[in-house]
Amino acid sequence: MRTPLNPAFRAALISVLLLCLGLAAETSQAQTRKATAQEIASIQQCAAKNQNNLDEGERQCLFNLVADPCAKLKGDSSNATVVDCYRVEGSIWDGLLNENYKGLLATLDEGQTAKAREMQRAWQIYRDTTCQFYDDKIQGSMAVAMDAACVTRESARRALLLKFFIGL
Repeated sequence: MRTPLNPAFRAALISVLLLCLGLAAETSQAQTRKATAQEIASIQQCAAKNQNNLDEGERQCLFNLVADPCAKLKGDSSNATVVDCYRVEGSIWDGLLNENYKGLLATLDEGQTAKAREMQRAWQIYRDTTCQFYDDKIQGSMAVAMDAACVTRESARRALLLKFFIGL
């Protein structure tokens, strides 16, 4: 038979547990800063310049314009800083991806639109399962940065590809 905890001790224990859970949630859900207008413009311009050459667009635009300079500017190579920088750049690519997807849909007939939606859903599953695998395989704090870089990379590649499809 279990003996009940002293009510004061139990209340203190619950408070400590709630505080720890709150801090853990706060750390894992930390808000990244918003991308600046200059950062958004630099990626948009680079993507537009390389819209007919996907490989060169990736080489020139991905990580070079926002994520890497962001990490260097902060002078902090901690995992949290790197993840934050990847997520800032990722938000730009995600916006460009959505813009290009809508632009592509506007150029398609009804049958092509259905196929484009199917293609995009399949890509989202691919991106999510591929990037999640870093967490599954590595199972450490470095996996968070690798996952964030993966999502950013895959979003950039997709944004460039969708822009390329618009031009076909």
